[in-house]
Amino acid sequence: MMGVFLILLWIMNMVQPNIFQAEGVQVFPPVNFTLTVSALAEVFLHWKPNPNQEQKNYTIRYDVEIITPVSEEYDTKKTHSFRTAVLHNGFLARIRTLLLFNDLQMKSDWVMGELKPPLGAAETSVTNLSCVTYITIYSTVSLHCAWFPGKRAPEDTKYFLFYRYKTYTEECQDYSKGKWNRNIECRFSRTHIDPEEVDNLIVIHINGSSKYAAIKPFQQLFNQNAIEKVNVPRNVTVFLEQNDLLAKWEKPISSFPEECFEYEFCLCNLKSGSKQILKVSSNDFRLRIDVTCRYSIQIRANHYICCERGFWSDWSEILYVGKH
Repeated sequence: MMGVFLILLWIMNMVQPNIFQAEGVQVFPPVNFTLTVSALAEVFLHWKPNPNQEQKNYTIRYDVEIITPVSEEYDTKKTHSFRTAVLHNGFLARIRTLLLFNDLQMKSDWVMGELKPPLGAAETSVTNLSCVTYITIYSTVSLHCAWFPGKRAPEDTKYFLFYRYKTYTEECQDYSKGKWNRNIECRFSRTHIDPEEVDNLIVIHINGSSKYAAIKPFQQLFNQNAIEKVNVPRNVTVFLEQNDLLAKWEKPISSFPEECFEYEFCLCNLKSGSKQILKVSSNDFRLRIDVTCRYSIQIRANHYICCERGFWSDWSEILYVGKH
């Protein structure tokens, strides 16, 4: 029993100095917290340490919480931060000071910051925005986007699309028009999107103008690999070796290596009408078949493992093997 008492007394002596030290310390919230739109769909958060905050031997960090549009929490020792987010519905964040010393952590009150949504009439912004990228034989990236006009957008509404990739921003110059002569599609034959990068964001911003209403802007973020329309596998060859069908091909035009791709192999028995679609993870394939039948073969590709899956490629040209 005496041993337990001595252990408890030792623990109290170890903990008490920290408790007493903490009681005399105040933690003040940061000051001059500002939110600034620094680029399309990018916010610059900036603040300053509270001048009343004691420095001494304390470690000072800051808790940052993004409340909208997407919840996120992180801490930093810096007094600024950049965040990429869609801003057409506004942006709300808060910060507080973290004071760390020994094994204790103290927190200040929160300080709020807000960016109001941009002006614009309800249901005038575009809807159903979709985008796709293509990698050309010259290793450049093209971009194609399409959308529907807002339900309450006046007939004279003109929409204008911009994309941002990293620090580069460009306005569309090549539009397709729909009903009432409004822009509903945009094409960039060449962009600054880097085909060798993995999972970077593409920002799409569409605003508009009308004589009869303020058009509300719209933004959307796309993973660059998730919207890539993968190229078709190249140099596909098929042949028979006794009772086996053998197929070989090369990976699509891409900066990614061979191991980053998966394939679907479509085999159709023209005699029976049966059809198989088989998953393949290599650049060749062997399958036992009925050599008395004639078959059609097509292959398509997608990337995986190395990055986010994109859109499946188109099917390769039809090849035939077997007896007529």
